[in-house]
Amino acid sequence: MSETAKLIIEDKTYELPVLTGPENEKAIDISRLRAMTGYVTLDKGFKNTGSTTSAITFLDGEKGILRYRGYPIEQLAEKAEFLEVAYLLIYGELPNKVEYANFKNHITHHTLIHEDMRVFLEAYPIKAHPMGILAASLSTISTFYPESQDPNRPKEAIDLTIYRLLAKVPTLAAWAYKNAVGQPVVYPKNKFDYCENFVNMMFDLPAYDYVPDPVVVNALNTLLILHADHEQNCSASTVRVVGSSQANLYASVSAGVSALWGPLHGGANQAVIEMLENIKNDGGNLDKWISKAKDKEDSFRLMGFGHRVYKNFDPRAKIIKKAADDVLNKLGIIDPVLDIAKQLEEVALNDSYFKERGLYPNVDFYSGIIYRALDIPTEMFTVMFALGRLPGWIAQWKEMVGENQPISRPRQIYTGSKERNFVEIDNR
Repeated sequence: MSETAKLIIEDKTYELPVLTGPENEKAIDISRLRAMTGYVTLDKGFKNTGSTTSAITFLDGEKGILRYRGYPIEQLAEKAEFLEVAYLLIYGELPNKVEYANFKNHITHHTLIHEDMRVFLEAYPIKAHPMGILAASLSTISTFYPESQDPNRPKEAIDLTIYRLLAKVPTLAAWAYKNAVGQPVVYPKNKFDYCENFVNMMFDLPAYDYVPDPVVVNALNTLLILHADHEQNCSASTVRVVGSSQANLYASVSAGVSALWGPLHGGANQAVIEMLENIKNDGGNLDKWISKAKDKEDSFRLMGFGHRVYKNFDPRAKIIKKAADDVLNKLGIIDPVLDIAKQLEEVALNDSYFKERGLYPNVDFYSGIIYRALDIPTEMFTVMFALGRLPGWIAQWKEMVGENQPISRPRQIYTGSKERNFVEIDNR
């Protein structure tokens, strides 16, 4: 007999199934709780509620483990290309040579965006936030492909939408950057691979023979892999919730972009640089700010340290630290803000206060340093995050659709007024 949990309500005992995952994680299945008992559970923020089963990503925050489809993040970041990881997340296995060549070929030949999209992009104000542009552009692109609205289209049509998304989002992201800095857009070039192409569209200029730096390209490849998926986080859950209504993939991913935009989610690396700039503008007295961080009565918190999931260390941080060091060494950056970052890193890695509390630099800290070194505006940081998270969102949507999961419809505990009668305005 399978394991069960017993729930006692009003002297009645109910047995609920207990599920055990391959990594021995446990869950009480309450799918039929309301039908059985008339009760629902209350779990604000869904901190203790599994909204789905998933075979995509496993993480253990206590042990600092992150795996995509069973592969340790350390191995993928060191040995894989980003598109290999994208294929793995979306289709479940690493591609062989033929599969990978076909996959890359499809993406390479879908990077161009319909010229009518230029009208929309050029209409945005120069100060428009790139995340707003990206979210709106993704929804707009769906109107160019009306067949994507059909939830019952064949697998080949779904694959085509996936190719288009993976191919066009880097173009949209780079064009949003060009809009932010007031430069002409750069069209994609098929001679470059995925990461090279994006770097070229970001930094090339007309009549300027730009060559993407391999160190920068490699750092970007690593960053995108580290950000590719992270289990049922806010944006991934949003993609699944929107997709559960049979909304098209473009709209679902656009919703994910909007969820990622928030400073408590994807905006954390932007907050890191803003914090470092505040320290610099205050005179750069790091001891003062370290003391503020240790003071429980002070509202100041160090951004980019610790993680709400990883209670010991963020496994991605160890990997991206090396990429950050490589970029800073190669580019020879002289920047007082980055100097403060390095000093702060040294303190956090050696100070007993931070070590005892697991407040180590996380992936947001190091990614913010890299983007700053590349002279990318802080408003673009979350767009870079979105570019990496794209295959994870697609994989989450595809899994949800493939399993015919029902439309998401959380319950609530109503706390408003009881029934009352309407009173006409003259008598109020």
